Amino acid sequence: MGSQSRTEERFCAPLDPDKPLLACDGQGLKWLLNAGLAWLEQHRTVVNSLNVFPVPDGDTGTNMFLTLQAACEEIGPSPETRVGVVAQQASRGALMGARGNSGVIFSQILRGFAQSLKDKEDFSAVEFALALQRGSAVAYQAVIKPVEGTILTVIRESSEAAVDAAPQLSDLRELFEYLVHAARDSVARTPQLLPVLREAGVVDAGGQGLFVILEGMTKCLYGEEMKLNGELSQLMSLQPSAPEAGYGYDVQYILEGENLDVAQIRADISAMGDCPLVVGDGTAVKVHVHTSNPGDPLNYGTQRGSLSRVIVENMQEQYQDFIMGQASQVQPEQTAEELSTAIVVVSPGPGLDNLFESLGAHVIVSGGQTMNPSVERLLEAMNDAPAPDVIVLPNNSNIILAAQQAQALSSKRVRVIPSKTVPQGVNALLAFSYNADLDSNARAMERSIGEVRTAEITTAVRGVSVNGLDVQEDQVIGLIDGDLRVAGEDMDAVIDQVLAQLCTDDTELITLYYGGEATAESTQALADRLSSRYPDIEVEVIEGNQPYYHYIISAE
Repeated sequence: MGSQSRTEERFCAPLDPDKPLLACDGQGLKWLLNAGLAWLEQHRTVVNSLNVFPVPDGDTGTNMFLTLQAACEEIGPSPETRVGVVAQQASRGALMGARGNSGVIFSQILRGFAQSLKDKEDFSAVEFALALQRGSAVAYQAVIKPVEGTILTVIRESSEAAVDAAPQLSDLRELFEYLVHAARDSVARTPQLLPVLREAGVVDAGGQGLFVILEGMTKCLYGEEMKLNGELSQLMSLQPSAPEAGYGYDVQYILEGENLDVAQIRADISAMGDCPLVVGDGTAVKVHVHTSNPGDPLNYGTQRGSLSRVIVENMQEQYQDFIMGQASQVQPEQTAEELSTAIVVVSPGPGLDNLFESLGAHVIVSGGQTMNPSVERLLEAMNDAPAPDVIVLPNNSNIILAAQQAQALSSKRVRVIPSKTVPQGVNALLAFSYNADLDSNARAMERSIGEVRTAEITTAVRGVSVNGLDVQEDQVIGLIDGDLRVAGEDMDAVIDQVLAQLCTDDTELITLYYGGEATAESTQALADRLSSRYPDIEVEVIEGNQPYYHYIISAE
């Protein structure tokens, strides 16, 4: 080993497992990330199943997969060998593709990892360990209230173990193997740190996802072949996307060059049309704009570098529908051009899309449980919003962090209202005033989300003991404000028990949003029964079409 140079022992191609590995360059990092992606794809269902509550919406594995997939797609065509450059590209791809809390946190791990490796040709065992530790620090900084017993704990403990061991383990294979054992042990300890995990009999899903990624990388280093089967990608491509507002043509591309001035490019592209999105760095910039002259942004890009992933779509028809729809949502004395604040809403079902639009939402993003929108999709929605100021309603606790990351990237003034449920989003929209400024509206809408309580009725996907309840698979379960409270065989009985806890003497309105397996007929029968039981409370029925949850119930 002493006679070999570091360059000769660098990981940049399929490896000879009999030779020591002292360094990894950019192409080697690409191999590692793709191996982690392939291994996570094979285990995503297991990771998804690690919900504390047995609700049919586990999506941590899917969110982490899609986030890492975005990183791998970003670096896929790159011939770059400098590990610092590839790490930065992967970080950018992961951030734009991040979905859910676990995906956003993982993207921040890659961000810190890339910061540590800036300007490096390759990394040694010590440099890799320090980069991972920097990733841990950045991930902790991204979360307002870090919770131990989660993916944060796993990245911190495993990176600390790697830093301690790296000086004695110069072979990257040995370090990765040590790292995987440390991550496995950390995941196993998560129930000791979070009582809710211990009671539910599961480990943290995000921590398990991180372990799986690291395990896939290690297997790759030892010569095991990792391949994607494409199943998840195909499924995601079949999901309907939210309609996009625009006019003329939708132009998108990646501009690659040297010493690119992102601020100047953003200003120039913004002058060419509407809904501009320009993000990136000095070497690669993603450009998105709606324009009536698609040749302008394309010619502009080719004059400054090379273009890839070019998309040009005719948006005229969609734009006309959009404007017609908005005309009824803006107060009569205010035209779309004069609108100062627009609202972006994340909605889990077409029926709820219609409701949010009728209440004044300007851009609807499809998303909810199992289909968390990416940071990039939320950023596009913010830029598509027809006003300089934007209010975002995530309506799901697993989307708030992604919305905040998109907020930081947007050139507009954006306020994210931390709505965790659909009823909270509805109440926030009702509190919006066209006569108030952005911050006044944000304060009023944030206050309003605390004035409504939410229950959700679904079916347990596994047996579990939690909150003193012994839940059996396929039982009907009821959650109140995200906490599992009731389980039983009969849906009406479960709903009655939920409402007994949900309603107070001050409750004036119960709203039933039906979806899942509930029908209009069964919901109306339920509403009639509740009206008889609570004669002083008004009962409303709204078709939500949300998946998995038979009923979302609000009490005000």
